[in-house]
Amino acid sequence: MQINRNSKKSLAPFLAALFFVTAGTLAAQAPSGVPVFKVTPGQSSIKFDVEASVAIKGDFKKWDATLTFASSDVSTATLFIKIDAASVDTGSGMKNSKLKSDDFFDVKNNPYITFKSTKLVQTSPNTFEVDGDFTIRGVTKQEKLSLTLSGTRGSGHGIINGTMAFDRKQYGMNSGIPFIKIANSVAVNVSLTADRISGPPVQFKQ
Repeated sequence: MQINRNSKKSLAPFLAALFFVTAGTLAAQAPSGVPVFKVTPGQSSIKFDVEASVAIKGDFKKWDATLTFASSDVSTATLFIKIDAASVDTGSGMKNSKLKSDDFFDVKNNPYITFKSTKLVQTSPNTFEVDGDFTIRGVTKQEKLSLTLSGTRGSGHGIINGTMAFDRKQYGMNSGIPFIKIANSVAVNVSLTADRISGPPVQFKQ
């Protein structure tokens, strides 16, 4: 379909009006008076490590994390992490396939591993204990994530390092890998780089 010059001129006011209406709607939806942060995946990582007769450690290549606040008080923060279980990478095709199978992550039926915080407590100027719902292979249990924050207060930029350990058998991962002895405890290490893109600074306990 061709649009002549007069048609283009008649469309211009409509498109301009649509732009301003849309921009106004987005601005109205944006949170007001609360810190808004963005996590940068390229500068962040989620890794795991299991004690075994042959090393089993790796990371996930595809995941997303959000850090939201109900107010500027740090205790109102909610951390949500969503991992594509099939993106697991141990450096070994055999180990990757086994971890993706129904004996472990069961990625066919449960494609995502998630952690959603339910409570955050500041335990020192730079450390936090975070209780949350951890879900893997369709099983959800309460776990605790210990966080350490590094960065200059008030700068709006920081790195959050976290550790968590869970018992794989409590989530139905009872099998092993042939010829490899595997411990029950799985250590998870999270490193998130976050930047405040709008709103006031976060208020911490001194």
